[in-house]
Amino acid sequence: MSNSTAEPVSGVQSVERALAILDLLARSGEVGVTTIAEQLGVHKSTAFRLVTTLERGGLVEQAQDRGKYRLGMGVLRLAGATTARLDVVQEARPICRRLAASTGETINIAVLSGRSALYVDQVAGSSSLQPHNWVGQHIPLHAASNGKVLLSELPAAEVDRAVGTMTAFTDATLTSKAALRRELAEVRERGYALAVDELEVGLTAVAGPIRNAHGDVIAALSVSGPTFRLDAARVGDVVPELLAAAREISHRLGWGDD
Repeated sequence: MSNSTAEPVSGVQSVERALAILDLLARSGEVGVTTIAEQLGVHKSTAFRLVTTLERGGLVEQAQDRGKYRLGMGVLRLAGATTARLDVVQEARPICRRLAASTGETINIAVLSGRSALYVDQVAGSSSLQPHNWVGQHIPLHAASNGKVLLSELPAAEVDRAVGTMTAFTDATLTSKAALRRELAEVRERGYALAVDELEVGLTAVAGPIRNAHGDVIAALSVSGPTFRLDAARVGDVVPELLAAAREISHRLGWGDD
């Protein structure tokens, strides 16, 4: 009889046990493999295998008292990424509200998440009667103004890895790496990105960079609305407000452009 159906269950069980180990270390500080095995109700060899896997990932490290383990620096890296996102949303919210009020359009903040732009906050303007809720959605990087901003200062190799296959959503979507590279060069030169009918026909968005204290682009701030309303002239009016708002958020996060 095939045991293929048992493998996913075993994989899920291993994940659950790994999470239990992390929780145990968070509560107890330093713990030995024997104690871990007892707490999980597994054989000592199983506990050691799980701890070794977590250690390779940097989530667990050996304490000076050999044989005991504690949480590793990898946990701080993961926590720091989450904290950074929360900081951006918290610092940006009043500025996003002000920008939504002055432009009348939908304001979004997105961060890089694997091969997509993850939308983490949104404020609707007065002109957006029933705006699409983008929060929590992953949007292809090459087809969105936010995505282009997030890609704009990455090394070429990282851009290629992040973008992957460039799917066409409309006739205006960029579908070649060469075209995207040219577009990103323009984004760097002018300081903002534009997407007209690239993700959806009838949708225009313009985005600017949000930087951390080191000057790295950690998020993108965008103004979006229907293309008939955000025509070239209107975009020209919106861009200075957008960039001023993005700079203000960046300053709140510790960036100084003096």
